[in-house]
Amino acid sequence: MGALLPDSTDGHGRGGGGDTVVPMAWLCAEYTADELLRAGRLVEPGSLEHRAGRQALALTIHLCDGAGSGVLSAARLDEWLSRTSHDHPWPDWVHERLAERSEMGVPPAEGRGRAARSSVGTDPDLALARKTWRQLEATRILAADLRGLSASAGLGTLGMYEVDESAQTWVPAWQLGLPLGHLALHLY
Repeated sequence: MGALLPDSTDGHGRGGGGDTVVPMAWLCAEYTADELLRAGRLVEPGSLEHRAGRQALALTIHLCDGAGSGVLSAARLDEWLSRTSHDHPWPDWVHERLAERSEMGVPPAEGRGRAARSSVGTDPDLALARKTWRQLEATRILAADLRGLSASAGLGTLGMYEVDESAQTWVPAWQLGLPLGHLALHLY
């Protein structure tokens, strides 16, 4: 079995010795997202909610040009916080970034050329990002229905909106995962 090297390919997803292209940028983003969620202790690791948060945060990290060297700078955290904030049009941004990367054919800021593409002509990191987005859109999670919250909703004793948690609705996984990722970033 060949070694798993991210940049050692012959343009067809194979290195000289049959090496496999590893989506290192995606794996680093996913690892970083998982570590942030675990550190925040917001949801049980392994739960559907944790998975949704990890995927939404990993997608954000990857589409912001990755986790880089693994050092989480204040500027990088600020960018991720901005992208995951409530008022940011995250789904539109994801669609735009995926389309941009598809048109370019190679991931930016990763230092890899066309040799990093697999035998079907796509970047393995981009393929995992697309798959993750499809899963986040297709997977539904039963959550408290927050759509009814507005200025007319009653305020509780702490000045926060009262949420009737018995009123639930099925939402795409990203709608729960994105705020979990955002909170995890704040807690880091």
